[in-house]
Amino acid sequence: MASELLSVEADWKSVLLLIMIWYLILRRWEANGQLDKWNATRVFGAILMVRTSKGKKTLEMISKPKKFWRIYGEISLWVCWIAMFLVGLLLIIALISAILIESTAPPPSASELVAIPGLNPMIPLGWGALAFIICLVIHEFGHAIQARAHGMRVRNFGLLMLGPLPLGAFAEPEHEEIISSPRRERQRMFAAGPATNIFAAIILMLLMGSLAGHFGTTQEGVHSSGIIVGTGAEQAGLEPYDIIYEIDGKPISGVDDFSAAMDGFKAGDIVLMEVLRVDGSKDLLAVNITDKRDYFIDQGVDEELLDAYGIEQGDAFLGIERPSDSTSGIDSISGIGNPLTILITPFELQGIAIHPSEEAMLTAGDSWFAQTVGLSGLLFLVNLMFWLIWVNILLGFTNLIPMVPFDGGHLFRDIVHGTMSGLRKVGKKSGLWRIHPLTVEHFSRKASSYSSLFLLVTLVFIMVAPYL
Repeated sequence: MASELLSVEADWKSVLLLIMIWYLILRRWEANGQLDKWNATRVFGAILMVRTSKGKKTLEMISKPKKFWRIYGEISLWVCWIAMFLVGLLLIIALISAILIESTAPPPSASELVAIPGLNPMIPLGWGALAFIICLVIHEFGHAIQARAHGMRVRNFGLLMLGPLPLGAFAEPEHEEIISSPRRERQRMFAAGPATNIFAAIILMLLMGSLAGHFGTTQEGVHSSGIIVGTGAEQAGLEPYDIIYEIDGKPISGVDDFSAAMDGFKAGDIVLMEVLRVDGSKDLLAVNITDKRDYFIDQGVDEELLDAYGIEQGDAFLGIERPSDSTSGIDSISGIGNPLTILITPFELQGIAIHPSEEAMLTAGDSWFAQTVGLSGLLFLVNLMFWLIWVNILLGFTNLIPMVPFDGGHLFRDIVHGTMSGLRKVGKKSGLWRIHPLTVEHFSRKASSYSSLFLLVTLVFIMVAPYL
């Protein structure tokens, strides 16, 4: 525990040193007038706010079909209401889990607590920074289009920078016009940013699924991510990511063929397997099939549970973890049905989209597109889409945390204000109660402030709990 705390302290010292150096550079630029030349401002001490008027003409052109964008804004609002409820629920569940469940996993390092490309080991500097910039522009254009569709002016666009790393982007609508606009229009404007990120992620998932069909494989077969010690696979010398392409003379093209072949064996059988090694060599292994039931009993699994799953004495057990097709590297991160897989992949693979051994199994397919762009082009597109999906999901749902300054916080305040206004109208009409308009404003601000404070404490506690 002491070594973990020392490691965390060292990480934080490195991060703080870099921030201090950046702060001194900003102070220098501020003093010599360089920031004024760039239309930039130093905010929160060490954050650079860079403004630009570029993009306003494009914004005017895109936002012209106002009726379409208002319908889009209404759809975005409903999507964000549902997503915001789910985000709040997940935070409460995470808080309860942090209080009641003692984690056995080592606590994350300081660098893993910040979603900054290059600093966080799960987010690579190159792909991460590129994806963050693109997704932040998408987010802010979503806000800006809704603002223009509802008649609000946009003064500038810009980026928030910590050194070379993008922390955020912004569109600057006229503040007074936002405040004075109808509540529903204001809510559409706040919802459009995170909703556009979510919609972009869905579209990119569909494109990724289409792109996966352009890959082929160097060798059809089955591989695993791990070999279980003490089983026939380990004793025969099978290694993780070796491709099994033939069993007892029968070709194995994928998991279905592998499962069908294994169903024909029982414990004690000697099976010949042709494998393609990670280094490209081929080998013939004689594997002594072990007993699946005996293995699980040795692991302490209750026999009644094994009976429930139909695992009987003598069932064949090779001893490989997660048997997968040779194209599983791309298959696992493609398709609209795998958002959770996409989210956890950087944590499992330490900041990459496809395991290098699985990437080596891929080749360009026979399609015209695949042959034109080649394997390197396909992998470039896969990595770009993967990180755009990952960051869009991260930005979309993080911004829906119902606390200020996130978009979810502004939405929550307007929801409370709308509820109180509705109660005021009902009370006035029925004569049962009277609520002063200033009370509505006061209650809305207080509810927003207290909920933001509660959620801030919740987030801090969830992050700090592993160290306690």
